[in-house]
Amino acid sequence: MSSWLVVLPAALVLFLVLRTFVVEAFRIPSSSMERTLLVGDFLLVNKWVYGAQVPFTRTRLPALRTPRHNDVVVFDWPVDPAKAFVKRLVGLPGDTLSMMQGVLRRNGTPLRESYAFRGVATGGVYDTILDARDSWGPLVVPPRHLFVLGDNRANSLDSRYWGFVPDSLLRGAPWFVYYSFTPDSTERAPWLTRIRWDRLGTTVR
Repeated sequence: MSSWLVVLPAALVLFLVLRTFVVEAFRIPSSSMERTLLVGDFLLVNKWVYGAQVPFTRTRLPALRTPRHNDVVVFDWPVDPAKAFVKRLVGLPGDTLSMMQGVLRRNGTPLRESYAFRGVATGGVYDTILDARDSWGPLVVPPRHLFVLGDNRANSLDSRYWGFVPDSLLRGAPWFVYYSFTPDSTERAPWLTRIRWDRLGTTVR
């Protein structure tokens, strides 16, 4: 009995340290990142890649690297930091961005975005059904801020609607899909009967 009194607190401390500074689970609730990420995907998020934030402070641990164009990132929503979003990073500080008829330009160059597509607006837990903003800009990303878009441009609430993301709100980068199922309201337990085996272990790019 006495050994459990030592093991359980130690395991709890280890879990909290890992979740705070190393890795965190994240569930995809909407279609805003299809076809890269699907509703029903469960991810492990690498929190040390950009430097995890020390709780209750503004201090961040040393980062493995800085954010890059096209990174898929998890961050606290600037409008309500209690909610976390996942989007693709398309603009870094100093970039000039614009979009014309759905074609994104960065620093004057049209981008070939193989990951982006125009799906059908269906809404979701975090994303609101909004008309796709296909033409805007130019705008310049300010220092210490980022510009993010969902891969599913027709059904994504992103920087087109609420602006830039302070880099201090970055949580990390999705690592891989550790579990995935097809949501189905007609079945009692789709998380058991509708598992997408082909997505398990898929890295996020």
